[in-house]
Amino acid sequence: LLNLVVVVMVETFAEQRSKDIVARADDMDCEEIEEKKALGKIFERIDEDASGELSFDELENGARKVAEFRHWLRVLDIDGRDLRQ
Repeated sequence: LLNLVVVVMVETFAEQRSKDIVARADDMDCEEIEEKKALGKIFERIDEDASGELSFDELENGARKVAEFRHWLRVLDIDGRDLRQ
């Protein structure tokens, strides 16, 4: 009887863990979508000539002028030298 209880508990925990993993993956997918939207808006602000493409000068100016972009660069550990590469 004890073995049966242990098996049920293990299966229950495994099922719950599986649901937690799926929920966490879904949350990460949603966060990724929101982050891409936020970056898209930042890039639109940085695109000074509205060409739909960012030049190095626009990136560099954006890093200086747009605080939100500067924060993203800092979080991603990207500095001026990295932008030039």
